[in-house]
Amino acid sequence: MSLQFHTVPVTPFQQNCTLLWCEDSKRAAVVDPGGDIERILAAVEERGLKLEKILLTHGHLDHVGGTAALAAQLQLPIEGPHREDAFWIEQLPVQTQMFGFPPVETFSPDRWLEQGDTVTVGNESLEVHHCPGHTPGHVIFFHRPGKLALVGDVLFAGSIGRTDFPRGDHDTLIRSITEKLWPLGDDVRFIPGHGPMSTFGHERQTNPFVADSRFG
Repeated sequence: MSLQFHTVPVTPFQQNCTLLWCEDSKRAAVVDPGGDIERILAAVEERGLKLEKILLTHGHLDHVGGTAALAAQLQLPIEGPHREDAFWIEQLPVQTQMFGFPPVETFSPDRWLEQGDTVTVGNESLEVHHCPGHTPGHVIFFHRPGKLALVGDVLFAGSIGRTDFPRGDHDTLIRSITEKLWPLGDDVRFIPGHGPMSTFGHERQTNPFVADSRFG
């Protein structure tokens, strides 16, 4: 597979910031740079990559906290999330106070993403799927040839995203998982926003929140 990935846990929340790169061109995107920019850039340099953009799944602090600084430092465009998460990005100063994080700058994405859009990383293309519920503007990225999905905080190994934040909705999240993620295929591996990777098929069998047996 010419799309490669490496996860870098960042922030006290151990959020999975992911480096995605095209093996042919060595051009890369960083997905959800929540913080610890030096650690992210060290991973980029170690692999000889050329960062070309920032991709965001949603507007929560642990996923976007390093975005403004990284974009300014390297002049990178920001793509995502869906514009329904604009209020989360605008509230970054409040989020930092709430969770005891150092102050971070707010920002405006260069491109808001919609259901059916595509994003590129080097010569590779990923599908954008709008998966609200954890936040109203949450998106996931799916690389169909490699059967790889980056799902942010929609789905975890053995769990699902929280829905007790402003404009979160449990029923909407369940629909996003069952109607947007499952049709992509049981053999799809996914990188969640926190914790280990899994496959959609494994979660359909074992995840207590969204296993098929719950809806039989």
